[in-house]
Formats: sequence, structure tokens, C-alpha cells
Amino acid sequence: MEPHTPPPEPPPVHPPLAELATEALLTRDYETRPVLFYERLRARYGPVAPVDVLGVPAWLVLGYPQMLDVLRDPRGLWSKRLDSWRARCEGRVPADWPLLPAFEIDSSVFQDGPGLARLRTAWTAGLKPFQDRSQPQARALEAAIRRYADDLITALAGHGRTGTADLAGQYARPLPLMIVNRLLGFPAARGEELLMDMWRVLDAGPDAAEASARLGAAVAEVCAARFAAPAEDLPSYMIAAVPDLTVDELAREMVMLIGLVGDHTGTLIGSTVAEVVIGDSGVRASLSAGMIAEAVNRAAIASPPMANLTFRWPRADVRLGAYRIAAGDPVMLSPAAAHLDPAFTGGRSPDAIYSSRAHLSWGAGAHACIGRELATVITTIAVERLFERFSALSLALPADQLPWRSSPLMRGLRALPVHYELAPGADVPQTPAPAPVPQTPAEPEPAPSPSLVQRFLRALRRDPQEQSR
Repeated sequence: MEPHTPPPEPPPVHPPLAELATEALLTRDYETRPVLFYERLRARYGPVAPVDVLGVPAWLVLGYPQMLDVLRDPRGLWSKRLDSWRARCEGRVPADWPLLPAFEIDSSVFQDGPGLARLRTAWTAGLKPFQDRSQPQARALEAAIRRYADDLITALAGHGRTGTADLAGQYARPLPLMIVNRLLGFPAARGEELLMDMWRVLDAGPDAAEASARLGAAVAEVCAARFAAPAEDLPSYMIAAVPDLTVDELAREMVMLIGLVGDHTGTLIGSTVAEVVIGDSGVRASLSAGMIAEAVNRAAIASPPMANLTFRWPRADVRLGAYRIAAGDPVMLSPAAAHLDPAFTGGRSPDAIYSSRAHLSWGAGAHACIGRELATVITTIAVERLFERFSALSLALPADQLPWRSSPLMRGLRALPVHYELAPGADVPQTPAPAPVPQTPAEPEPAPSPSLVQRFLRALRRDPQEQSR
């Protein structure tokens, strides 16, 4: 007797996405109480919910298994190409939709297939010298990160052994931008101007368009120069790996680097510092490298810098949760929500998760983050230097009053005000100078001096609108 095979479930019947009632994504709860926000959506809709993203309807994937399946894409069903977005092809996406300029940058984030594989080959080879700790470039970069961190700490603590500082605006955010400056090979003489433009672009302020144009031109100039005169920097290594890269292609990837390293890593540093400070009960006295790595992991789970990922579009109709997702519908994956799914937490409180490495903050599948090791090293060193230089750090605000900077994609601390006390003997950094790399760079080393750091911080303090975002 043949085993009985149950009939397949009938496809769900509901109006198309454009006609469904949607939930606003950017709400007060989304910014201040994301756990409640995502859990309310999950209770009402299940693992997938129809949401409004700044006026554009989209599907938000809340479930961990569903998100992992889309990321891994075993059937080759999902596209990241913008021309897969049916509503945009039909002219139904407003030309002034705030996220459209970022989506229209034809970088590897919005590539599929051979085009994506070619660019990721360049990225893998370009980052390898900086991520492989057996390489002199990686060791030199780590020493430079420590020096930059010490320069910033010296600048923010310049008024005495005790005081108050904003570890987000004065430390966590500028530090990765200095590292980007070095990776791109920008001349030191232009460092201050470019760092400020990076900040303006990432904050999407009123002068972001002008700053983006200046930054794009500067990046393109450096990329073009590297084809003629390679140096020991990321663009040069990428060109060596994929010689048929064009200047435009390389410049688009480097602009993306500014956002991913500058914003993503800066946000992760701030979240990790908060994780340690808020949870401190004598832990810092024995804070080891392994414990810092665990704090980074916990912060990535509890507050993933990219709370929601950029859109994907199915090439054919597909069922997700209780809904039929039509071909070309925009789908936004939410690591922040997936990390709250009982399928991930095992029914425990998110606060009880300490060691899971199955989280999705770094993505998975064809678009998994290639720079994960670099971002982790930057964050680990940044946190390590703070707790080596300061004997005491405590929040200057109650934890539930910390201000958050939210967008449809990113979520991080807007400010991290702390009271600090320098450790004995910590006034003068003891960081050794970076080890030399095998060849002499074509450009002067773009390592900012303490005076550059101080000018950078003074410029931020002069512009309260910059600090408030």
C-alpha cells in the first residue's frame, strides 16, 4: 500500500500588495521599542508582514527560517537587481522616494549572477591582505587602528582625568571613517575635508548631496590614479585581482565601502560599548579579548546595525508565511526581527542569548558580508582601547533614555553620553607605530595626526545640527 501524500496547501488568497492595508515601518515604537514593534507585527501577521516604507509598500520578513531561506536562495528565485522591481518599472515608485538614490547606485549590493561574482572576486582579493592577520598589511592596519583610537581618546579626554564625553559622536563614528580614509589611500592632506564629507553623506543632512558629489569625485580620482600607479591600498588590490574593472565600477564599490565600514562598523562599536557599560558588574576588570569578542557578538544579535536589509524581488510568485508574494514585489529582510523569532531564540528571552553564531547580522548566501572579519577586528580593538585607557565608564543617561538614530535600514545610537575616568598612566598612549608594509605606497600614508583628530572633533562641535542626527 502506497503511503498517503497529503495534498499541497492551496495558495493564499488576498489582494495584491499595492491594495493591502500596510503597517507603517517608521513609527515611534520602531525607533524606541523595536522588540515590541516587531513582536506586534509577528502576532498579527506571522513571519511576513505588509509594511509601508516611506510611502512604498513592501513585504517585511520577520521569521528566522524564512529569512535564512531567502538569503541562501537554494532555488535561485531571488533577485537583487533594481530592474526586477515591478512597481518601479511601471512608474509607480515616486522619483523622490528617499531611498531611491542609494538603491540606484549600481554596486555589487544590487547585482546578481556573474556580475556579482566578478565584483565579489575583487572584494575578496582586495580585503584579504587586511583581514589575514598573518599578512603585514593586516598587522599594520591593526596598529593604525589602535593609534587612531588612542588619538580620539586623547582628544575627547583632553579636559582632564575625569569628565563627560559622547562615545558615539566623538569615538565610535569617526574611528571607522579614519580607517576608510587609510584603506582608500586618500592623501593625508585631504583627510579632514573627506572625513567631514563622509560624515555628512552618512547622516543624509541638508548638505548631503553636495558632500556626496565631492566625495564621489574624490573617490573616482583616487581610483583612476591607482590604475596608473598602484599602491598598498584596497583599490589597488582589487584592480590587481580583476584588471578589467572600470574606474566607474571601482568608484561605486568604494563609495559603498564608506557606508558599510563607516556607518555599519561605527554603529556596531557604539552598540558593543553600550552592551559592556550597561551590563557592567565588575566584568570590565577581567575583560579579555574573548569576552570582547562575545560582547561584539551579543551586540550584533541584540542591535544589528542593519536592522533591515535592502530589497530583494522574487523572479516568480512564491509563498512566504501566510502570503503569496508576487513576482517583482519588494521584500525587505529584517535581522532585528529574525533575532526575536522563537525559531532563533528557542523560546528564551533575547537577553539570555550569549553565544549563538547563527545570527544574521552579517547576512548569508551570495550577498553575505565579505568584510565581516575586518569589521569585527575594528570593533574589538576599538572597545579594547576604551577599556584599557579608562578605569571607569558609566552612562550619563539611564539606559532607556539613550537616543537612537533610526532609518528604514540602519539603527544605532545617536549619542552615547558617558562619565569617564582615565586609568593611571593612560594619559600618553603606548601604541606602537604601524609596521611597514612590503612596498612604499604611491601616496603619503593617510594616518591622521592627533591635530587632525582634534580639528575634526572641533568641526563637529561647531555644527550642532551634525551632532543632533
